[in-house]
Amino acid sequence: MFDSLSSKLTGVFDRLRGRGALTEADVTEAMRDVRVALLEADVALPVVKDFIARVKERAVGQDVLRSVTPGQQVVKIVHDSLVDLLGREAEPLNINVAPPAVIMMLGLQGSGKTTTAAKLGKFLTDKQGKKVLLASLDVQRPAAQEQLAVLGAQTGVATLPILGGETPVQIARRALYTGSREGYDVVVLDTAGRLSIDDELMREAAEIRDAAAQNNNGPHESLLVVDAMTGQDAVATAQHFNEKIGVTGIVLTRIDGDARGGAALSMRAVTGKPIKFLGTGEKTDALEIYHPDRLAGRILDMGDVVSLVEKAAAAIDEKEAQAMADKMMSGKGFDFDDLAGQLRQMRKMGGMGGLMNLLPGMGKVKEQIKSANIDDRIIKRQEAIISSMTKAERKNVDLLQASRKRRIAAGAGVDVSDVNRLIKQYLEMQKIMKQVQKLGQSGFMRAMMPRFGGGGFKGQ
Repeated sequence: MFDSLSSKLTGVFDRLRGRGALTEADVTEAMRDVRVALLEADVALPVVKDFIARVKERAVGQDVLRSVTPGQQVVKIVHDSLVDLLGREAEPLNINVAPPAVIMMLGLQGSGKTTTAAKLGKFLTDKQGKKVLLASLDVQRPAAQEQLAVLGAQTGVATLPILGGETPVQIARRALYTGSREGYDVVVLDTAGRLSIDDELMREAAEIRDAAAQNNNGPHESLLVVDAMTGQDAVATAQHFNEKIGVTGIVLTRIDGDARGGAALSMRAVTGKPIKFLGTGEKTDALEIYHPDRLAGRILDMGDVVSLVEKAAAAIDEKEAQAMADKMMSGKGFDFDDLAGQLRQMRKMGGMGGLMNLLPGMGKVKEQIKSANIDDRIIKRQEAIISSMTKAERKNVDLLQASRKRRIAAGAGVDVSDVNRLIKQYLEMQKIMKQVQKLGQSGFMRAMMPRFGGGGFKGQ
């Protein structure tokens, strides 16, 4: 989402770092470039003005200009100011109340509200051990209630049974009654959206809010779901909902898209309301807690190693990893089943794109990687090739002669050249595994990151 902004800011800071000393004129020129980059990213003009003024005031101080690394000091000031702009600290949901806590989902039609409600239910169930009930109050959009029921089944989160002829307020009251009677920790009310803000939408949302207040002193959270790709329209939507209904937090969806990022950078400053979650993809687990400092690091191409470690901890099967380590140390060899396991772990961590977004300095090579055709399809293609092998072939690469390669390629829906590339990659990794035995346990993890070359990295 922030690729363009990150690239431009990185260019500005590289020029600053390349100078041994900085003058006030150098800082002014750099801030002018930063201002342009932010405006082109669709950040609200008042927000840009205030941000640049604060950065410049701190950056032209004598302690900075006369420091040993003035360029690096300016980058740090921009980073810290960006964190301030984004909200400084993550703000948790206010659900530590007498159960059930009530979360009301608000937003326009098409913002991803219903999908986000299901993702939130899964997040609270899996990450916080909560018993969650999802309830669709959308009687306007065809099959909206059925959609949430399907998503609930997919995520393993309970949904309120659908009864015909009820109004949204009646459904809300039934959901709250069910939540109390059946011991749910959290009740998520998915309200109806509209194509645009109108009086009817606001009146209905207000009635649901008041019903929750009467039944359970709620809602304890009123989360506005906005599509980051709508830019400043998302900010205007947030302002309007906050004025009419009251918003406690914001969920930005589709931040994995091609949006310029201005909504995320403007939202907190303009509305005064915290962003609490980011929707990072279509999968039901693609919902992240919003950490301002981590997002600032991504924007400035400093990476987000903390999130990377968290993803690894969540995705990697500890027993499987230990079994792999024991196998390597015992000298039993490395086969295609082991390679398939590594591919699955990488996919669980977000694939190539997800990992690159979290690694420091990767912004500078993203274009090279794109031109080399390296993407998540390679991982899936390689998994398909391994799946097309027999058990014996996965254990013994020497069996893979021409006729077998043709059969494997046909079964996986790829070319024989793709099979050959995977075999070459496997043989290279097999050499690494033999070296690991010499390196010992300390060298094992360094060797565990395969050099994916399915579509490119020419010359390797």
